[in-house]
Amino acid sequence: MSADQNPNAGSETAAKPPRRDPFDLPDVSGLTVGILGGTGPQGRGLAFRLAAAGQRVVIGSRKAERAQEVAAGVAAAITTDGRGELTGEDNAACAAASDLVIVAVPWEGHRDLLLSLEEELAGKIVVDCVNPLGFDKQGAYALRPEEGSAAQQAAAVLPRSRVTAAFHHLSAVLLADPDVERIDTDVLVLGDDRAATDTVQALAGRIPGMRGVYAGRLRNAHQVEALVANLISVNRRYRAHAGLRVTDV
Repeated sequence: MSADQNPNAGSETAAKPPRRDPFDLPDVSGLTVGILGGTGPQGRGLAFRLAAAGQRVVIGSRKAERAQEVAAGVAAAITTDGRGELTGEDNAACAAASDLVIVAVPWEGHRDLLLSLEEELAGKIVVDCVNPLGFDKQGAYALRPEEGSAAQQAAAVLPRSRVTAAFHHLSAVLLADPDVERIDTDVLVLGDDRAATDTVQALAGRIPGMRGVYAGRLRNAHQVEALVANLISVNRRYRAHAGLRVTDV
């Protein structure tokens, strides 16, 4: 079956509601965004881009002092007007203080960290961008968690949170480079809650050059996470910082 085929096409339904415009996304400028793992390369780069776009950002780390140190460094690197407030807290305080939380921690500590923050993350949008990967002499390869993906693992251990998956295919080098004005890439967003995925798409769109594109239910997160292994191979062969663009959307 091709990607544009619909097995339900032509079925009769009574009084369908009007179709929502997929590009009609909410205003997320007032949200506080927490980043667990915000002292690592990807987390730090996302903090830089979102704060530069005017978003209030809380960097989370195991130690508040380390998070505060990184937050101060990221804030100092932003020279554009309209910078959002940047602070640092320990992981629990970061989760509690945020409206939406991005998970950018190493795969090895993913489950245990989220289990420890189940209470602080209850009711909140959680954006998982963790890529379960292994490495050997042949390069990077995808791992398959018992739950199916890192995002599905997050959903399993955070039953009271609104878990989505996004921001997997971004170059940490480009994100953190103040001389790069635009990150020209699409961000694939997955999840089972339409309002939550719309919010994450809108957040991605706050970063110049980026666009959030809905890419399916959370059960499809594994192949999105796994594609990072392919991008690593592309980047090594071509000495690039490759991203993705979805055509005809």
